[in-house]
Amino acid sequence: MTNPLDVTVRLDDRVRLMSAVLGATDWPLKSQTKKPHGTHLHARSTRKFLEVVKNHPAVQAMQGLLDQNAPLEAFFTYALQASWPNMTMTDTPSWVPPRWGEQLADFYVQARLATWWKNEEASWQASLYESQKMFKDVAFKPMLKTFFGDVPENLIFIPNISYPTDIDLAIRAGDELVCVAPPRLAWGDSPPWPYDEDPGYIYRTALQQYGKLLVHAYLLKHAEELKSVIETPMPVSDQFKGRYPTWQEQFTVLFVAAISALYMEKHLSKAEINAYVLMERKMHGMTSLPGMISVLRRYLAAYEEGKYKELIDFLPSFPRQFKIAAKIVSL
Repeated sequence: MTNPLDVTVRLDDRVRLMSAVLGATDWPLKSQTKKPHGTHLHARSTRKFLEVVKNHPAVQAMQGLLDQNAPLEAFFTYALQASWPNMTMTDTPSWVPPRWGEQLADFYVQARLATWWKNEEASWQASLYESQKMFKDVAFKPMLKTFFGDVPENLIFIPNISYPTDIDLAIRAGDELVCVAPPRLAWGDSPPWPYDEDPGYIYRTALQQYGKLLVHAYLLKHAEELKSVIETPMPVSDQFKGRYPTWQEQFTVLFVAAISALYMEKHLSKAEINAYVLMERKMHGMTSLPGMISVLRRYLAAYEEGKYKELIDFLPSFPRQFKIAAKIVSL
């Protein structure tokens, strides 16, 4: 069993249903075009199994949304707020196509997903067991509390060996912060790694998704107090700025990467954090990450001394401290 006070690991048929519908669209092909990668055998087998229902109205409705660049997070947020197996909710979002809940429920029946999942139970249970093993003794909330105050939401991790195969999803549903994550990609066309292969990867994957949700809500909550703060440009590379053009995006990405690194440093090793920082610098142009880590390390020290109660107490001085730290670590 996982620790009920921190991260709970579970499977969810609503997520598996939405994943299956996504697998019947053209999304898998397009994702391979953008970034060729090996996928889990279950994902590939599911796509073949669903060939006979690829023209189902539920699939066509999702395809229409994908063609309009609807974010995957929206689909899975809808799924986790819907009833099972009817896939309905009291207040349906305006973007949801008419009768989509009814169509999704019918897709579940017409595609014989109950039988398919039963046949594939061993693969799903393996992903569940591997993930539970990773989160057995993990406690993220003590670290999150130092920045955001008490985090009342339940932290949920859902391993997903279907689709999407290369994207982690952060979902806020009711009183839950949910990370829906595929297994870690391997090199080239090799199948992905088991969930328990790399603790550092799985910890930062989950912590970054929870962090994104918390930072987003926190910045909105304190938007008025941060007006002058966000006017100061971040000392980031042009590559990074091109991917994340706004102050809020830049801060969120760097912040969640930094707290993930600090968690790994404390619970794994210094070598783990060094390898991670190097990878982020090379792959994503995150040259300012060492500076953010340095700033947050100082924040945590001051927090322990009682100088800050939470992040908002520190953010007014953040631009100046981050600029200095980024310059120092670049020397």
